[in-house]
Amino acid sequence: MNWYNESPEIKLRLQHPLMQRVAELKERNYADADKFDYAPTDFADAMDNYDKVLEIVGDICENTIAPNSEGVDKTGPKCQDGRVTYAPGTAQNLQICNQAGLSAVEMPRRLGGLNLPVTVFCAISEMVSRADAGFQNVWGLQSCAGTIYEFGTEEQRQKFIPRICAGQTMSMDLTEPDAGSDLQNVMLKATFDEQENCWRLNGVKRFITNGDSDIHLVLARSEEGTHDGRGLSMFIYDKRDGGVNVRRIEDKMGIHGSPTCELVFSNAKAELCGSRKLGLIKYVMSLMNSARLGIATQSVGISDAAWHEALSYAQERQQFGKPIIQMPAVSEMISRIKAKLEANRSLLYETAVSVDIYKALEDIARERTLTPEERQECKRYSRIADALTPLSKGMSSEYANQNAYDCIQVHGGSGFMRDYLCERLYRDARITSIYEGTTQLQVVAAIRYVTTHVYTQLVQDILQQPVADELSAFVPRINAMTELLEKSIELVSEAKDQEYLDFHARRLVEMAANSVMSALLLRDASRNPELLRNSLSIYVDYAEAETIRNSAFIEKSSVEAAKAYSC
Repeated sequence: MNWYNESPEIKLRLQHPLMQRVAELKERNYADADKFDYAPTDFADAMDNYDKVLEIVGDICENTIAPNSEGVDKTGPKCQDGRVTYAPGTAQNLQICNQAGLSAVEMPRRLGGLNLPVTVFCAISEMVSRADAGFQNVWGLQSCAGTIYEFGTEEQRQKFIPRICAGQTMSMDLTEPDAGSDLQNVMLKATFDEQENCWRLNGVKRFITNGDSDIHLVLARSEEGTHDGRGLSMFIYDKRDGGVNVRRIEDKMGIHGSPTCELVFSNAKAELCGSRKLGLIKYVMSLMNSARLGIATQSVGISDAAWHEALSYAQERQQFGKPIIQMPAVSEMISRIKAKLEANRSLLYETAVSVDIYKALEDIARERTLTPEERQECKRYSRIADALTPLSKGMSSEYANQNAYDCIQVHGGSGFMRDYLCERLYRDARITSIYEGTTQLQVVAAIRYVTTHVYTQLVQDILQQPVADELSAFVPRINAMTELLEKSIELVSEAKDQEYLDFHARRLVEMAANSVMSALLLRDASRNPELLRNSLSIYVDYAEAETIRNSAFIEKSSVEAAKAYSC
């Protein structure tokens, strides 16, 4: 038994039309083959390498992380004398992942990583999240090494990244008691110690995931007298230097394996990462985009677990002389869970591929000048990634919550009991639409791509790609959804009222997401109709209904009527 080998839907997404380009860029035309005997020599070799890694992950997730998850949820981490001890299952998970070389997998081989594309990382993260969403937070934060790689000095890369690749943990210390979504209010103080030639950090951080990690990325105020984002810088803190204690672990609703900490910095030694004053403006924005993609994968993993649990229970549970899967009301719920899951998957991997291409080109640009064609390619996929990331995080997390809800409903009264996995999935799912930027903040990030018609153009581009003959009837239906979207954009824009646009922003973003995910799922289903035909049909039915509902609300509303919702 192996989760990866049993997941043809994941394998299909790794056969993305642009995957060859991703591997070519990530592998620098396979130049590492001359330096590392385990580096691929061509595209086929690269894909075989990815498969082998994912098979290892599939085995670990099914046979170690998932069996440990119940105990981890009940035990959780402990805090004593300012230090955190993981639950025994979490410690075992980390040990096995580290032994398998699954730490900071995206980092280059020269620094101890596996040089895997973001797209492959998403497949790993999805399976880890299906096994235990809380553990994904502990393991997945090792991807913060990318911030050190991208913005740190070569000395910092050599100092920290090999340690992370060897299994040391990371955290990103951003939030404070008075600075949640509005990070401009961060006040943790950074002062330069002339005598020791280092920076010192003083203050409190709150809601820090994996807060007693080995290596921290810390957002702090380095510019005396400032009160906005221009006074913030990014710092690297090494736990071995001391000066940071865990005041407490938060008592959370879910993801119990992941310690969420309140930290006290007392003259903690740190070093500047990148340039001063760019901590929030540049580095946190990059870090958050990566984190949001991570939450999208976590959400997809939770949805996958919800689908498997609902399906398994409905096939076994007998009522009125037959399995409840045979009851239309139940089978509809399970089919809808699956359809939303597959729509999210298509969006997730499209986002990941776009990130892979532009990130690889940016990395190449540090070594040589890009050609005009490469610069254009980098710009194009950077824009697509920026547009799709909030859409993916927002919609995947919302669907994860909906799917976990429906999974409990399939279980009936049993689903309310802690004896069943679906109860934990429901608790774990809830945070996904809150942390790393609430759904409302994802709407704020996405709305400009709605009003500038980026999503509409993306849908048209996707629909220009080959479609299986048997699925061609979906093309006009998806086009009709985008037409309703465009009509709604026009109606809202005509008012020339920012508050009115803000009022309808979520409806417009959801309409755009419905069209984009429908088009992407159609493209993926065209490569394997037997695998995804049913999910495509169900999702387009759902997306049409939602689009019509939102469109009707917008059409009947007015600026004056919208004011009734003001509190």
